[in-house]
Amino acid sequence: MLTALMLLAALPWIPPFESEGLRRWLAGAALLGGFAVAFDFTAGYINVVNFGFAAFSGAGAYASSLLAIRLGASPFATEFGGMFVGGLLGFFTGLLTLRFRGIYAAVVAWFLGLVLMGLTRNLTSITRGSLGLISPTFLSTNSNTPYYYLAAAMLFITYLTLRRIVLSPAGLAFRAIGQNMEAARASGINPTGYRVLNFTVSCTFAGWLGAFYAHYYGVLTPQVMDTSHTVEVLIVAYLGGRGSLWGPAVMAFPYVFLTQWMRSSFSGFPGLDLVIYGVALILVTIFYPGGLAGLIGTLRWVSGTIPPVRQAPLAEVRGTAAGGEAGGQGVGTRGGEVEPLPAANAPGPVTRDPG
Repeated sequence: MLTALMLLAALPWIPPFESEGLRRWLAGAALLGGFAVAFDFTAGYINVVNFGFAAFSGAGAYASSLLAIRLGASPFATEFGGMFVGGLLGFFTGLLTLRFRGIYAAVVAWFLGLVLMGLTRNLTSITRGSLGLISPTFLSTNSNTPYYYLAAAMLFITYLTLRRIVLSPAGLAFRAIGQNMEAARASGINPTGYRVLNFTVSCTFAGWLGAFYAHYYGVLTPQVMDTSHTVEVLIVAYLGGRGSLWGPAVMAFPYVFLTQWMRSSFSGFPGLDLVIYGVALILVTIFYPGGLAGLIGTLRWVSGTIPPVRQAPLAEVRGTAAGGEAGGQGVGTRGGEVEPLPAANAPGPVTRDPG
């Protein structure tokens, strides 16, 4: 962790990143990494792909910008308003959609995202529609370096917070729901409640990071809510390793640099980068679904450098969901079948965490 922090801090000063153009790419990569971590928190743990993700981040961006414009407040304060709006929309969307199974939750979230984009396009008296909303920036400087450090700090906070949740009993409930919802329900877990909680937290961070987007780039149009931005975040999350959190954060940096390089080098072939990344995503999904995190985790496992990480037993989650102390026999799964788990005072399962 300390090594990652030192590397993030030193990147703008390592050749060839001294130029403003490359530091702008670094800031964009840190922002995309934060988005991918928040997206992976839902897709990787409760197995729900939030196709409306870009709309929730865009709603946070518009909310923060409008508060800064109408109230004359500092963007450093109004970004928490964007965070609140993203979380609130995520909460109500989760209540509406997460009772569905399979692809239905993802499709309904996508439809609601289209509704939000349509509202920002048509409420021209508030959002200026396609003309674009001029958003106040965080700083008056033209340098990208301080913005990179702000984006890197937000990425780090997002990762640490969500990782802490993942390692808690709630995180174990998320994993159980994502792997086998019926077995999790039989263990006393409320799937809908935990899924709504997960979805709300993810959208809260999406709104916060969306506010950074608004106050960094300075211009907002309804295009910021387009599904193509969700697909970009999805690509980074899956190539980085779904269900790892750190994999998407790392993958965002080479993704942004390779994408920008391809767009500038092959300008005569617009969309070529999306074709290549689409093919890469298909290959990774079929042949190595663990992505970058899975590959590095396998290498570390083989070399024996991963220390064991002990997580709470599922019986503890059952007790938490029931509002009392965990005890007695819980229920777990193996290959889709229900089996008894040891009592809560028995040693928990030892797992290895590549993060």
